Amino acid sequence: MRPGHLALAIGLAAVWGVNFVVMQVGLEHFPPLLYASLRFTLAAFPALLLVGRPEVPWRWVVAVAATLGAGQFGLLLVGMRAGMPAGLTSLVLQMQVLFTILFAVTLLGERLTARRVAGLAVAFGGLALVAFDFGLSGPVGAFALCVAAAAAWGLGNVAQRKAAPPDALRFMVWVSALSAPPLLLLSLLVEGAPDLAAPVEGWLSLAYVAFISTLGGFGVWGYLLRHYDASTVAPYTLLVPVFGMSSAALLTGEAISWLQVLAAALIVTGVLYAGTRARSPRPAPTH
Repeated sequence: MRPGHLALAIGLAAVWGVNFVVMQVGLEHFPPLLYASLRFTLAAFPALLLVGRPEVPWRWVVAVAATLGAGQFGLLLVGMRAGMPAGLTSLVLQMQVLFTILFAVTLLGERLTARRVAGLAVAFGGLALVAFDFGLSGPVGAFALCVAAAAAWGLGNVAQRKAAPPDALRFMVWVSALSAPPLLLLSLLVEGAPDLAAPVEGWLSLAYVAFISTLGGFGVWGYLLRHYDASTVAPYTLLVPVFGMSSAALLTGEAISWLQVLAAALIVTGVLYAGTRARSPRPAPTH
């Protein structure tokens, strides 16, 4: 990646890492499906009134809304509400890298380089250390929901890569608009009549996830996917649990062990190695 794009990818990982702590705050005041629906409603309106058509076939907007929007966040938030803690969730969700690469290779015909495979191996070694240290303390059902959310994200990445929207922010506004109604319908069926009587911190949580994480974050995500293969961009999300656990330690007082520090170093090293190209050998001087 070019240096500017590399900075965007790392900054995006930081925004999404903090997002798990913010969502945990929001879930204390809203049921999960209603929270997800409100998230996308705020992300879509009033922005939907200011942007034009998404400039891609509608089937791709629907596909991304169903997978990356309603699918990923519906499953994720229900899993968190069912008992998955923020730190462990930020780790498990990074299985989307495996799903993204699997879907990109099988559906898009992308190829993996030896350098990328080696970098991913190092990064996943770090994730394995975090999993070993953190422990799968959440309920099995909640864990399975988060794995399913990771699969939905991976499929959504491939759909967004295929769509290649020329304006990522406009595309995300439309994805949000189409994600909100099915989530609201599910909320009404499962959670009952909505209760919007929440304190300020609940609404601030929604503002963060709607405007910064969703519109800003997936706008940057779509921009990167338009310039690079999905299997190149996806590994940078392996940095998300590093920022997620760090923000949990700073904001909630969770302790970070030396094993987690070692794991974070492996993740950063592996991601940076996988995402950069090897230098071409200099041509031999001619005489």
